[in-house]
Order: sequence, then structure tokens, then C-alpha cells
Amino acid sequence: MRISELSERSGIAVATIKYYLREGLLPPGERTGPNQASYGDEHVRRLRLVRALIEVGGLPVATVGDVLRAVDTPDLPMFSLLGVVQGSLISPAPAASDAEWERAYETVRREMDRRGWSMKPAQPVIEALTAVLVRAAQLGYPEWGETVLPAYFDGARIVAETDVATALSAGERDAVVDAVVVLTVLGDTALAAIRRIAQAQVSLEKLRSDSAPSA
Repeated sequence: MRISELSERSGIAVATIKYYLREGLLPPGERTGPNQASYGDEHVRRLRLVRALIEVGGLPVATVGDVLRAVDTPDLPMFSLLGVVQGSLISPAPAASDAEWERAYETVRREMDRRGWSMKPAQPVIEALTAVLVRAAQLGYPEWGETVLPAYFDGARIVAETDVATALSAGERDAVVDAVVVLTVLGDTALAAIRRIAQAQVSLEKLRSDSAPSA
């Protein structure tokens, strides 16, 4: 297909596609003339992946390039790819004293030990969670990790089992790779939205219950 057709199928403007080509986010098409190239389904799939990372994940182009290089490494284990994707979505850690960091880290470690989860494979994400607990304490919620985190872990296990099963059922490696990246990025956004919906519903039910006249 020509670049105009690629634009129509992917929903991405021609100018943006050309920008992705220049930045190396999209592999070049097969040359059919001095100023023309032909593109295939693999380009449509790659554009959807890039779109998810940039538009949904909010990643800068340079970071998207890092993720795509991992995606294009055929001998990279799937678990390592997941680590690259997760790492690209981590925000910078807040400034904290050693004591603040250690207290938060111990809270995370206790919660994972309670479930028999390994600390080693997900270390960058564990540090990101530690940073969240540090920030919560700095904002006046030092017990947040003890009171709220267990429920988050319980719910996350159910979601993770579904995520992994869905990705592995995608078929060939390329499809599984795409699913791992897209589901990780989209899943973060979906979970945040669903949490807000649930908060609104529980608040409505709680307020309605509290305002009901007593018998």
C-alpha cells in the first residue's frame, strides 16, 4: 500500500508517519520509485504500537525508540521485554532521605514476602512503588502502605493473571510482543480510570447510606 493508504488504515496523518520514519520508529517501506515506497501490514501493526506508546502511554519519542529496539530484538526473553516496557512508564523518584526510602522499601518487601513473590525480577518497578510510598508519607499519609497496599496487591494479582494469559494467547511471537506492550500501556490507563469509577460508585453508596434516616 502507498503511504496515503497506510495513513487511512492506521488513522495517523501522513506527516506524522513521515516523522516516525525519520525518527526510526517505523521501518522504511519497499522502494517502488525515486519518491515512492510500498508498505505492508507490519507497518500498520507498528504504527498502532507507536500510537499506543505515545498517545496512551505518554512516552517521549526517544523512550519509544528504546522500547521498539527491545521489541525488535528477537532473542530477548519476553520477561525482559516486559521489564523494558514497565521501566519506560516509571516516573522519576522523589527526593528522600535514606531512612524514608528504607521504611517504604521494607513495607513493599513485607507485602511481597507475605505472598511469596520474588523481589528480584521486578526490581525497577519495586523501586517505583517504593517511591510512591515515600511520596505518600511526605504528603502526610505515612500509613498508606500498611492500610491500602494489601488490597492493591490482591487486585493486581487477578489483573496480572488475565494480562499474561491474554498476551500469551495472541499467537506468534510478534503478536505476543505487541500484546505485551499494548496491554501494559493500555492496562495502566484502564486501571486508573476504573479505579476512579469505582471510587465514585462507592462514595455514592456510602454517602447515600450515611444520609439515610435511621429507623
